[in-house]
Amino acid sequence: MFKHVFATMQEMLEEIIIHYPHANGAQRKQLDDQLSSLKQFSDTFIEEWLQFEEKMADFRDLQLAHSKGSSSGQAPLKPAAPASGYPKIISAVPAPPVQQHKPAAASKGNPPVAAAIEKSDPCDDFDDDAAFEMQQAMSKGQGYFKLFMFKDAFKHFQDAVRRSPDDNRARLFLGMTCMHLQEWHEAQRHFQLLVEVTEHPKWKAIGLNALGCIQAVRMNLEQAAVYFEKAHEADPNFTDPLSNMKSCEQHAGQLSLLFGSGQL
Repeated sequence: MFKHVFATMQEMLEEIIIHYPHANGAQRKQLDDQLSSLKQFSDTFIEEWLQFEEKMADFRDLQLAHSKGSSSGQAPLKPAAPASGYPKIISAVPAPPVQQHKPAAASKGNPPVAAAIEKSDPCDDFDDDAAFEMQQAMSKGQGYFKLFMFKDAFKHFQDAVRRSPDDNRARLFLGMTCMHLQEWHEAQRHFQLLVEVTEHPKWKAIGLNALGCIQAVRMNLEQAAVYFEKAHEADPNFTDPLSNMKSCEQHAGQLSLLFGSGQL
């Protein structure tokens, strides 16, 4: 598992090193974001490894004390408590909080047990389980997405959309993952649906920009320009469509397109 993760990270870093000197402003920002994600994962991994090593050292002390106590016929020595101020390299990225379900308050005249029985509807439990599994799929997908492990991310986002077809955020991530996998037809299907139903300006802009990129890849540059203009109108603060439009106008056999991943 770790070999696969770090091989992917090495590959992404090599790509950044190759393209960085020749990147324009917008492209360099996207490469900086990718580098920041790699650095964040690396620092978090090192911190977790150091904490693991600290616990291993504590256990070795316990093991040694137990061995000495057994050989001398005395009670095993109690090792010193580990230092609480163990230095950390970087604060770990907090995991998304798991939704805690508050117990229903007992109504007047009803004992707490009766209230609990009254609240324990099997359908509610089913809904809670489904929501939890949906959140788990999204969290795993986003983790792989941030590591640029798009094949693994695709499976989890696909599972999230299957569980909740009306969740626009899940569909947005699935569509963007398809873009990175160059599954243009599948990406187009998801983004066409997204831009029709979402009321979120940024998401609509990202979807329209992605549809423009798909048309540009197919060399339908006029249609791509229409999508890029609509994307800019949906969210003027989202600059990727303007960069893509300029790339289409100035291309010399090769396009440099920004999918909008930095906005996710």
